Amino acid sequence: QVQLVESGGGLVQAGGSLRLSCAASGRSFMSYTMGWFRQRPGEKREFVAGIGWNSGSTYYGHSVEGRFTISRDNAHLTTYLQMNSLKAEDTAVYSCAASTTWGARDQAAFASWGQGTQVTVST
Repeated sequence: QVQLVESGGGLVQAGGSLRLSCAASGRSFMSYTMGWFRQRPGEKREFVAGIGWNSGSTYYGHSVEGRFTISRDNAHLTTYLQMNSLKAEDTAVYSCAASTTWGARDQAAFASWGQGTQVTVST
């Protein structure tokens, strides 16, 4: 398995931007599909974005498509989530996760998880 640590969360005004990072350690980072999820208080965890091993394939949840961009740097074992045009409803704990299934969106397909980072968007 791979160990994951997120960073980059914080407080931002609506309309602003944040970039989250997810640093990985362990074996075979390049073999994993990486994903970002978020969870608002009292709600189920929601898929945000995913990226294949070669960065050529990215896919997004409907609520963030066109505003968020996922990327990865395999040389530095890091996955990023660039979040633009943030809205109050983007406020959540964001977690990165690793899956051996290409194109995975279901959290059950992700075996490794980070601890999460809080993103708060103020209006």
